[in-house]
Amino acid sequence: MKIKGKDFLIGADPELFLRKDGVPFSAYNMVEGTKEKPRLVRGGAVQVDGMALEFNINPAKTYKTFSSNIQTVMDELRLLVPAEYEFDVSPSITFDDDTIDSQPMAALELGCSPDYNAYTGKKNDKPHTQSGFRTAAGHIHIGWTEGLDPMEETHFEACKLLAQQLDVHLGMPSLLWDKDTTRRELYGAGGAFRPKPYGMEYRTLSNAWLKSEGLITVVWKQTIKAIQQLLGSGGNVGNYGFEIEEAINSGNESVARTLSGHLLNSEDYAIVRGT
Repeated sequence: MKIKGKDFLIGADPELFLRKDGVPFSAYNMVEGTKEKPRLVRGGAVQVDGMALEFNINPAKTYKTFSSNIQTVMDELRLLVPAEYEFDVSPSITFDDDTIDSQPMAALELGCSPDYNAYTGKKNDKPHTQSGFRTAAGHIHIGWTEGLDPMEETHFEACKLLAQQLDVHLGMPSLLWDKDTTRRELYGAGGAFRPKPYGMEYRTLSNAWLKSEGLITVVWKQTIKAIQQLLGSGGNVGNYGFEIEEAINSGNESVARTLSGHLLNSEDYAIVRGT
């Protein structure tokens, strides 16, 4: 995807849960693949993340490839999981005490390298979940370079600005398709991002956009629009400021409807509203 003459790649690393007979079931040891060494499959890779499953897709230049990679990797993951288990694409889930008590420490660890607040530039506090409550993300990865020091000042600033713009075009509309406010108490705050050697990772979204082809399309289109807006005019976040961050963190659907109705075309607005 060329935007203003520059090549951009879009990727994602969503997480999902398992259920057996309708009951949440730990995915620990369900498939080969770890954070350190994911299992390569067609279109990307798969791994276990604590008690959830995670997959990542090969970065894409076009929506056709982006969508195809998501479906292909999910199909590959489905083949690796016994048929009696169902995928649960929910932003959060609660495992019962018996399940938690039966898990090894490796399954219960919530270790994750820090992410940052795009409005302050500071590290976000590490969340501390309780008992069997777990969350699932649907992070978007955007690449436009390679081999950079993620913390280099100019690159870090570019990541901050893009994360803010993604809040406007993607984080805000997501409030209309993702009504799970409990996840946002721990993960997915407005402006959450992580700088990467290839670009950045936008960490505000849950996995809920996997629930329909329409939402996958909207995520792609709104990511591209955020990049175009930033490169074209320096962005429009200044029109809203911290109201955007606060609206995302509080799950303010009223603000989300107003802004989304202004920024999305009628077809995409109907998709995010579920109509």
